[in-house]
Amino acid sequence: MNRTLLALTAASVAGGLSTVAVAEDVELSVVGSWSGLPLHRLYEQPFWTETLPEASGGTITVNLTTFDQMGVAGGDVFRLLDEGVFDIGMTVADYTVSDAPELEGLDVPLVATEAADAQVMVEAARPMVDDIMRDSFGAKLLAIAPYPPQVVFCNAEIAGLADLEGLKVRGSGRMTTQFLEALGAEGVNLGFSEVPGALERGVIDCAITGSGSGYSAGWWESSTHLMTLPLGGWDAVVTAMNLEKWESLDEATQTLIQTQITENFEAPAWAAAADALETDIACLTGSGDCPAGDPADMTLVEPTEADVETANRVLLETVLPDWAERAGDDWAQRWSDTVGAAVGVQLD
Repeated sequence: MNRTLLALTAASVAGGLSTVAVAEDVELSVVGSWSGLPLHRLYEQPFWTETLPEASGGTITVNLTTFDQMGVAGGDVFRLLDEGVFDIGMTVADYTVSDAPELEGLDVPLVATEAADAQVMVEAARPMVDDIMRDSFGAKLLAIAPYPPQVVFCNAEIAGLADLEGLKVRGSGRMTTQFLEALGAEGVNLGFSEVPGALERGVIDCAITGSGSGYSAGWWESSTHLMTLPLGGWDAVVTAMNLEKWESLDEATQTLIQTQITENFEAPAWAAAADALETDIACLTGSGDCPAGDPADMTLVEPTEADVETANRVLLETVLPDWAERAGDDWAQRWSDTVGAAVGVQLD
């Protein structure tokens, strides 16, 4: 049957999915984010292996792996994508900022403490990110999805932000590490998978990651205290396609992929993020029902007003000005006009 004709017709609803046959057979090689974390298991994997192929009427097939399963560093994903090693890549934006420091503006710590505010921040940043992905990585931006808020796991007794002074803390990005150092902590660069062992051996005292990521990866087994102030932002995960591959696709295929990823990957991931922290706290502290498994018994440390004031002062006086200098005046102004305006934060 002529697939060009099929591209012009919508197929009947099958299995709850409205399917549209695209104009050509397409095989995609896709590299997802951390294989053991909920974003991949609950959203990336089913989208690429089930939702998109079914929506295409079987004309799109996907070969899926993740960067950790490949043995590739998260910071190398978009470099390899640019080289055409695979068609689509997903990684944490903060992992790639050595190649594109302006990308740090996507996920500034502490300017969004709720999922709805974080989504507003991301939507304001999306045109910037689209340009960055094209110009720095030869890629087409497809989606931006959140990890849970990036909170603090400590194998040390802490009661507030001031207690991080003098401690060795693994950050979740350059901005976060700089923030920690401004507080008098020692920022440590350490891979995600290395953290539990480092906490247990005393190589570090604390570490920052998403609340759900820390639970799934067993960080609670090496930690005693959980501080819920989102010092590391939301660790936004960017999904992008090699630009040459994208431009080789016909318009019907491009439209199908973008529509499906927006509606059936990105939107559900953001919807789940809205209640994620409350559920994660229950799992990590044993303070409520834990649908993810057996609860831990970490001590909950909630931020005080003084903690929030200190955090905001450091952000405005140290972290953002330093980023603006690295990114350059044009990107700093563009951030202020878009993201900053959306969240009520302006660079001087």
